Amino acid sequence: NEPFKRIKDEDVVFLDERLKDNSFMAKGGAIGSYGEKAHRDLIVTRGKGFRNEKNKKKRGSYRGGKIDLESHSIKFNFD
Repeated sequence: NEPFKRIKDEDVVFLDERLKDNSFMAKGGAIGSYGEKAHRDLIVTRGKGFRNEKNKKKRGSYRGGKIDLESHSIKFNFD
């Protein structure tokens, strides 16, 4: 007796292996990026405190890493 699933795991086909991991650190260029420091702080925060910590990071006093203009998108070719 298993719970209802609209999409079955065995039926999912990934067009690119990088799509299997949806974490921040799996993103290309995550190391040294502007959001890495916030990620390290927020990954351990659970529950009600998350909103408070997230809003602290959005204030002007937050200093993250380097802001780059690179695109880390995954390109798909649909022919």
